[in-house]
Amino acid sequence: MLIDYLPFWIANYLAAWLFLVLTIALMGGFPVTFTMMGTSFLFGLIGLPVSFFDLLPLRMWGIMNNTMLMAVPLFIFMGLALERSGLARALLETMEELFQNVRGGLAISVVLVGALLGASTGIVGATVVTMGLMSLPTMLKHKYSKSFAAGTVAASGTLGQIIPPSIVLLLLGPVMEVPIGDMFMGAVIPGMILVVLYCLYIWLSTFFGTKHVPAAQKKHAEFNKTFILKIFKALIPPLFLILAVLGTIFAGIATPTESGAMGAVGAVILTAMNKKLSFKLLHEVAKGTIKMTCMVFIIIMGASCFALVFRGLGGDDLLREFIASMNLDGWQLVAMVMVFIFILGFFLDFIEITYIHIPIIAPIVVNYGYDPLWFGILFAVNLQTSFMTPPFGPSLFYLKGVCPPEIKTTDVYKGIIPFVFLQLVGLTIIALWPSLVTWLPGVVYGD
Repeated sequence: MLIDYLPFWIANYLAAWLFLVLTIALMGGFPVTFTMMGTSFLFGLIGLPVSFFDLLPLRMWGIMNNTMLMAVPLFIFMGLALERSGLARALLETMEELFQNVRGGLAISVVLVGALLGASTGIVGATVVTMGLMSLPTMLKHKYSKSFAAGTVAASGTLGQIIPPSIVLLLLGPVMEVPIGDMFMGAVIPGMILVVLYCLYIWLSTFFGTKHVPAAQKKHAEFNKTFILKIFKALIPPLFLILAVLGTIFAGIATPTESGAMGAVGAVILTAMNKKLSFKLLHEVAKGTIKMTCMVFIIIMGASCFALVFRGLGGDDLLREFIASMNLDGWQLVAMVMVFIFILGFFLDFIEITYIHIPIIAPIVVNYGYDPLWFGILFAVNLQTSFMTPPFGPSLFYLKGVCPPEIKTTDVYKGIIPFVFLQLVGLTIIALWPSLVTWLPGVVYGD
């Protein structure tokens, strides 16, 4: 093998070189899947016998047989169908009117609608684009600053990545070897903590004479019979979908895959009720679902190839030896990992981090005695920040694509800074009180 002719400092650390070359190539903008497979095959042929790759088809077959991953296209279909149903616009207009009496009420209503849409769709792109098109012009009209309005919309749309049914949680569960139902249930309270932190920050901002947030709205909502009926009509559809998806999982009636199918059917029903259903719409939704699903699964295939070669080159042992040499206690290790994942989020997509770095890091941390469910939710909250951190935060690009022309990229970047800080505060709270994650699954499913 070629490894016999390499210097000691290369031959004994091939796994580390593989990891380094892959990370640099991804940061350089090379296609994710081809980079993972190409570097893996290159280093595998250098350090491993050719027969080692006979294991690769078995791993691919294992992925294809994973029934939990069948839920991915179903949840994507649900989110895309719901985006086109007109539900979000009715919900935002009603919540906007409801919170007119509250200081910073419009921005708070945007956060709450973002949370409800996140719990209904689980897809960040759809939520951010929808919220940007509807709420940004309204916030600017009500004298919110450009940066504050952009930051609020981007952060609110990103809540769908921690509030179940989140695609991040759906992909992270099998990697962490934690049931999807537990992941969904464990993320409920952390998601609510972020919503409360966002709303509290907006409300407090109105008391400090800030130029970013108007102190109060001039109009006041009248709670008559007509308005109350309007609130029910706006809230019932998303609550119906949330109950159909999450309620059946939490009650043990359906698996995540089955509930994803119910959610997809429910989204089509709501679209029909809003008189938006057509063959053209279904064709567009199906086409978008196929594109997004193919992207996710081809990345999973590439990540599987990388994981096989990394472990074959002794990468797991090398990493354990490196961590052992640092003499870290449990909390120091958790803190170091969280900082590492946070920095990676500036440059890499959450799917890449989930399937490349977390399978390597998670077993080591779990071996220190930490609950994999708690640690998985910590990862999810940390990964959520990657959607809003420049230069490659997807939410920022989604939002900039639908922003009014007067909002510049710098306004979007400035606006998300306080919300990234609030996410880190939420991450710290969850780290210090693990029961915020483990209590609800324990109550529902038993310890």
